[in-house]
Amino acid sequence: MFNKILIANRGEIAVRIIRACREMGIKTVAVYSEADKDALHTQLADEAVCIGKAQASDSYLNMERILCATIATKADAIHPGFGFLSENSRFASLCEKCNIAFIGPTADIIEKTGDKSQARNTMIEAGVPVVPGTKEPIFDAKTGEQYADSIGYPVMIKAALGGGGKGMRVVRAKEEFESNFNNAQREAVNGFGDNSMYIEKYVEHPKHVEFQILADHYGNVIHLGERDCSIQRRHQKMIEESPSTALDEATRKAMGEAAVNAAKAVKYRNAGTVEFLLDNKNNFYFIEINTRIQVEHGVTELVTGIDLIKEQIKIAAGEKLSYAQEDVVLRGAAIEIRINAEDPSKNFAPCPGTIKDMHIPGGNGIRIDTAVYTGYTIPPYYDSMIMKVMAYDKDRESLIKKIRSVLGEVIIEGVTTNLDFQYDILNNERFISGDVNTDFISNEFGL
Repeated sequence: MFNKILIANRGEIAVRIIRACREMGIKTVAVYSEADKDALHTQLADEAVCIGKAQASDSYLNMERILCATIATKADAIHPGFGFLSENSRFASLCEKCNIAFIGPTADIIEKTGDKSQARNTMIEAGVPVVPGTKEPIFDAKTGEQYADSIGYPVMIKAALGGGGKGMRVVRAKEEFESNFNNAQREAVNGFGDNSMYIEKYVEHPKHVEFQILADHYGNVIHLGERDCSIQRRHQKMIEESPSTALDEATRKAMGEAAVNAAKAVKYRNAGTVEFLLDNKNNFYFIEINTRIQVEHGVTELVTGIDLIKEQIKIAAGEKLSYAQEDVVLRGAAIEIRINAEDPSKNFAPCPGTIKDMHIPGGNGIRIDTAVYTGYTIPPYYDSMIMKVMAYDKDRESLIKKIRSVLGEVIIEGVTTNLDFQYDILNNERFISGDVNTDFISNEFGL
């Protein structure tokens, strides 16, 4: 087992990893930017190293400085969390060259799964259902339009190396294709430094369902059930829950097996998530594999009782999986509400600032992951998520009542948040009935 782990991240996920390491008797190193000098993760870790200025490019995305901090503090592993360098194959490769364990899959796996076009072709070969679309990358609008004509509208244009909703456009008519393709491609180049795109059939009003997987170095792969991530705005998830109201047992079993097959097809290692779209006829289609811990991992932890961060660390240290598939039992229901420092009335513009007062509720089945505190100043340089409010109960009906009560008790003063907007969703009749899809926010709230 590792003696010391450096956490190449910030915010609540850095705090979450530090706490897991503490429970395992592993020392921790926090890295921080000048803007994060007073951040909670720097206070909780055994050591803290400043790695640069506020901009992420000068700090949390600066591979050389992170590796130097790892070597200087004699840490033997790096946990990348999510975002930043967590899915960067070059960083994983550099860790390997420096004889530092990267707590995640290998650089080769990250590269193969990160290229959506390549991952798609691998899934086709493995018999995992995929949405009809192009097998090879598209580099110009004219060629893309020909494929779109053959597939049939509506289509989705996607950046091959995209993520987080960037480099994506839905096109419903031929005359709209060229401009949308060019805009998406420019976004892809600016965001990912790559101009390869691909085209697929757009699935109307789908649900977004993902399966958590764990895979060790000995060929053992299991799934830990699903999370429904259909409540999202512009491809950014807002609420996640497990189990999904859309799945019957037969579909759940088939999707779980497909997720395991997808992981085996790329010889996956560590924790990951296999994401699917589910149409209104219960047909499911592979979207992508996320090669990192997810923001919403706590939902799975609540219904399975399995600590995913600890499992990540154990796998990276060369241990076999602690669980077989038959050991995984999903009990009750869990949900996560993402609280962001943003203003829904102003197109969800980020709202950095100082938290003047704050109250976090507790109680049976309540979990809140956060790195903010009264007096903390939220910097303007990073993601606006400041808190994840989670709850667990015996069934979904009881769960919704509980999470509404909890959210009504949360107090965050000094900055504008999306708290009230999330509360409105929880009181929406369609949400309460489980009648949700990825168009829910736009249809119900016009956003």
